[in-house]
Amino acid sequence: MKLKPLIGCLALAGLGTHAIANDNLSVAEAEDAVERIRVTGSSIKRTTLEGELPITVFTREDINAAGITSGEQLLMQLNIAGNGVDNMASNEGISTADNRANHGNSGANLRGQGSDATLVLLNGRRLAPHGLKGRSVDLNSIPFAALDRVEILRDGASAVYGTDAIGGVINFITRRDYTGAQVSGFADVTEAGAGHIYRANALFGVGDFDQDGWNAFGTITAKRNLGIRGTQRDFTNSFQEDRGLSPDTRGTPFATIFNVSTATAPGLIGSGLIDPNPNSPVARQDAINILALPGGPGCEAGGDFMGRFDPNLYPWSPQSQYACAWEYGRHRMLQSPLESLDFVGRLSFNLGDSHEMFFELSAAHVESRKSFEQYQISSSALATAQFNPSTWYPSTGVNYDRIFHTLGGYFGYDGLNYGAPIAYRWRCIECGPRTFDTDTTSYRALLAFEGMVADYDYTIGLSRSENSSKTKLVDGYYYLDQLQTLLGSGTLDPFMFPGQQSQAALDGLAAASAAGVKLYDGTTTLTQLDAIISGDLGLELPGGFIQAAVGTDLRREEYRFNGSDLEPGRTVPLAPFDDQNALDKVSRNIKAVFAEVYFPVLDNLDLTLAGRYDHYSGFGSTTNPKVSLKYQPVEQVMVRAAYSTGFKVPNFNQLFEGERSEPITVDTWFDPTRCPDGQVSDTPGCESIQPNLIRGGKVDLQPEESTQKSIGVVLVPTDNFNISVDWWEIERTNTIRVATQNVLLQNYQSFQDNFIRNSAGEITAIDARFINSGGTLTRGIEVDANLTGELAGGSWRLRLNGNYLQSFKTKALDTLPYSENLVGQFVYNNNLPIKWKHTVNFSYTHGDFMHSLTQIYRHGYESAVFARIASGVHNPPNFDYRVKSYTTYNYSLTYRGLENTLITMGIKNLFDQDPPFSSHNMDSAAGSAWEPRVADPRGRAYTLLVEYTF
Repeated sequence: MKLKPLIGCLALAGLGTHAIANDNLSVAEAEDAVERIRVTGSSIKRTTLEGELPITVFTREDINAAGITSGEQLLMQLNIAGNGVDNMASNEGISTADNRANHGNSGANLRGQGSDATLVLLNGRRLAPHGLKGRSVDLNSIPFAALDRVEILRDGASAVYGTDAIGGVINFITRRDYTGAQVSGFADVTEAGAGHIYRANALFGVGDFDQDGWNAFGTITAKRNLGIRGTQRDFTNSFQEDRGLSPDTRGTPFATIFNVSTATAPGLIGSGLIDPNPNSPVARQDAINILALPGGPGCEAGGDFMGRFDPNLYPWSPQSQYACAWEYGRHRMLQSPLESLDFVGRLSFNLGDSHEMFFELSAAHVESRKSFEQYQISSSALATAQFNPSTWYPSTGVNYDRIFHTLGGYFGYDGLNYGAPIAYRWRCIECGPRTFDTDTTSYRALLAFEGMVADYDYTIGLSRSENSSKTKLVDGYYYLDQLQTLLGSGTLDPFMFPGQQSQAALDGLAAASAAGVKLYDGTTTLTQLDAIISGDLGLELPGGFIQAAVGTDLRREEYRFNGSDLEPGRTVPLAPFDDQNALDKVSRNIKAVFAEVYFPVLDNLDLTLAGRYDHYSGFGSTTNPKVSLKYQPVEQVMVRAAYSTGFKVPNFNQLFEGERSEPITVDTWFDPTRCPDGQVSDTPGCESIQPNLIRGGKVDLQPEESTQKSIGVVLVPTDNFNISVDWWEIERTNTIRVATQNVLLQNYQSFQDNFIRNSAGEITAIDARFINSGGTLTRGIEVDANLTGELAGGSWRLRLNGNYLQSFKTKALDTLPYSENLVGQFVYNNNLPIKWKHTVNFSYTHGDFMHSLTQIYRHGYESAVFARIASGVHNPPNFDYRVKSYTTYNYSLTYRGLENTLITMGIKNLFDQDPPFSSHNMDSAAGSAWEPRVADPRGRAYTLLVEYTF
């Protein structure tokens, strides 16, 4: 093979596509450094620099220079990472059972395929996923300070690793040995306050592996992330009516009166009050805040973050001309408070004759806090409801007469029912932010042997990994019976300004607190026995000897989920309990065999074939091949291509989540066999129906399937410049998804069995559990370029790494065509498909100093558009149909001039760039006037790393 130009190329690019490199190797030095190792994505030990796999590498030096302290921060700067709801900031809000995994969990999402379709490894082996949901590995549990490097395979790898390796593979690799001692401290302090990050690390090791025959080392790291609440950053302001954004709530710290009423409980305003203003859009007003009435003090008088409810933005607005709103989105966390303590240790023995035995232990304890807006208490006319008429504001309340006369003074007294209680929506500020803590403890113990037998490399390992997580209520939640008494008596008064509640009310809330109640806990366990043997087959082709690897992977996966420890008979309203999905213990066994063969067909042509057979207890087997090709027609050009298939098995929750029946509360369902209009209307047969929805897991789900294709070229026109361009495509079929209303109604012929009918043919229930249906098609182009040179006695390097998302399309059924291209469009909740992302880095090294300046760019995309704006009914004067691009700059200076000491100082977000404004409804996605899937809320920050080696 023509290694010399290829090695020169990859010494510059850094093993495939080096994200940030800091050593300028000459070709000769690179050749000397070549050794046979097993790289991520291959089972065959080979030289590190042969380059047929598209791999991005971050070294420990790269990570320190960038001030990165966690896997989540690394993924936010990685251009091939998707922009999904995988980081903690994207899940700061009201939780449902389906997203409880993100209580303290941060996932990896490559190429927008999702955290459950991206394989995360530690030293080449699997970890147990997060204990609450069991879908993906928690990046917060990765011992980041102990890493030697991170290898990111930008390709499918089910033929090597099995399930989940669709979007790619991230392999966190720790040190293999260490002798001596080292301590380090790191601080990342924001200029705006809040959100500081601190880390301390100690590393120690004894024994020389080669001379003494053994080595033992350990590293322990403590880390603390301080939280940022939306109220601590001005860009989260959601009262921007001129730009098409206003809080979608009428539950305010000074309560808004509602027209909730029944025959037995008419309420003070009955069915609403007639507006005497002849210019009012509608006559009857059904949501009234007395602060907003003409002549009143205005909504702003009700307390901080309270303001006018936009009567033009929402469909129900005309009846809310005198309602107020409150910025509930600003009370969510932009950065979650988090504390962690992790340990990595390794004991290695040189057994002689190229054999090694080692024991590796990694463990982590992570405490995270989720905190968001206070209770919104909404009155209901139903006697069985939690806030039924017995909790309405009584006529004996100290503010009752003031409210009555204020309403009568504007609307007149004819429509008022004096003595009737008042229905309302109220944001209970004194209740405190709703808060729960998640404690996660994880470990992996590994015993392994490596070495050579008769010129064949082997490795065999037995590991056990576990992740246990528990979430408990901390603040802002109360027992229903005591809360009902406080409200119904008027002791807790919704018509008091914040800070004016009586001591009796505050004492009552303290007594009613549900702090300490466990929401749920879960544990995932992974036991794995794996073995690989690889080497030359003794058969030579024109390009060299054929190499091969065979291996086996035996795993047992277990999952347990426990519900609440709430005292029987008691209720905590609005707490996201999940008792219906409790599982005593479920498990499955996986048996896999795999093989890989490398053919150096010609001196300039290499072919690699790989395949893997997996058998899962429960739903059978799957076989996945991979073919990769590398061709080097001339010394300056290398072409690489690959084709593979992949799969992703359903997780335990998708299979075994508890089945439950829920009443339909919307009026948009209809019987598709009787309705010619295809929507609810006055046409006979198109009446709204309200059967029960059946939700939960489904034991007969099958694995998702995928095909991955890629082709790329690496050009090395000169010794100091190289560029690589890789086109890729991922198509997923048989995808696991929830059966949504649109999918079921629009494709009735395919889902007839999901509509359950009685003997008269009437729909009584609809099965909306998980289904295998449809697919996605994603294409993109990745670019990496490196240029080096000499200047003023030092060396410099300019690097560009970018990802162009060419297309992202979906379909609900395999038989349907794909949707329009969604790239650049706003998408709620899932991956936000951004067209172009890049990182440009310039570094200059002179003597003991290294300077680094990095630009991080994220392309703009279409704004979320409210229905009344899209239809032209409402036209905010400053509405922008595009979210602007987001560009930040980071600078760092590393100094090595002091003996045994390394100092790195840096400035993140050099120009203090705020996240771009986003007008999306924060009820449907995280972020108040900003997008946490794209931007960093911390603002300018100053970093300092000091590392001392004894």
